[in-house]
Amino acid sequence: MSTEVILVDKHVNKETNYAQAVDIIRQGGIVAFPTETVYGLGADASNAEAVSKIFEAKGRPADNPLIVHVDSKETAVTYVDEVSEKALKLMDAFWPGALTLIMKSKPHIFARNVTADLETVGIRVPNHPVALNLLKRLQLPVAAPSANTSGKPSPTLAEHVYHDMENKIPLILDGGPTKIGIESTVLDMTSEPPVILRPGNVTKAQIESVIGTIRLSAELHGNAPKSPGMKYAHYAPDAPVYLIEDDSKLIHKAIEHVQGKGKKIAVLSSTEYPEADFHFPLSPETLYSSLRKCDMTDADLILAGVPAERNDSDFMMNRLEKAADHKWFS
Repeated sequence: MSTEVILVDKHVNKETNYAQAVDIIRQGGIVAFPTETVYGLGADASNAEAVSKIFEAKGRPADNPLIVHVDSKETAVTYVDEVSEKALKLMDAFWPGALTLIMKSKPHIFARNVTADLETVGIRVPNHPVALNLLKRLQLPVAAPSANTSGKPSPTLAEHVYHDMENKIPLILDGGPTKIGIESTVLDMTSEPPVILRPGNVTKAQIESVIGTIRLSAELHGNAPKSPGMKYAHYAPDAPVYLIEDDSKLIHKAIEHVQGKGKKIAVLSSTEYPEADFHFPLSPETLYSSLRKCDMTDADLILAGVPAERNDSDFMMNRLEKAADHKWFS
């Protein structure tokens, strides 16, 4: 299978930009497309065979649920039961946008491999013209995890998708770089108070300003995950990643130590370290791109400088801890 890339002018709503993608998905295929968070790998969420192609292309564990993307609040509420007043307020406040709501799914709508055999589904309306134009033409719920090899950094450019998915998928819609660069916040509305299962660009404080108190999730204790990003290692480049406080003395010492062993080191930091073999910027917008750039080097080790002051709801810290598998350089 060859992979075609179609450059889509996100400011021009042309039928020809979307016709091929619509046909592929309606016929049970998969297509990569941009959202404001990261690029997604989409299939008809009601078609189990189509959804299985997502798992195959990504090499993704089948017990990891997929987020469903729809074109509007009005469409979303037709797919879920027991929509609370709080959920409606959040839809009005943050959709289209980077907030996924976990709600009780209506029966016999979504394929079981979308929900990982749970009675709940994660659903959102993406805030990207290409994604919205595609969804409006399809008139289907689209299951769309990030369009990368499972466990690797999520794609923020079409070329990242092509690198991972070449000859695995038929089509990539290229809408340019994503705006946010980090996956959506996932909020479980089936709990009271609601629980953030995965932090993202929509913060705890922003959500609480709309619906009042919410909680942050603890780690799983043997339960089936309701959200992607909760169970398996994620976001990791080939070389091992270690966290370190973004203190110049500590990082200078770490660079000297690693290079003293004859190894090459890449540093991710907002501060430049010329003595490092490789240096890449570190911010929410550049995180995944910088991790992918590390894979284009021969670095033996990657150091990620993190601020001394951080909190549990810091979405970039959440992704870095998973990329490093919680390892700290010492």
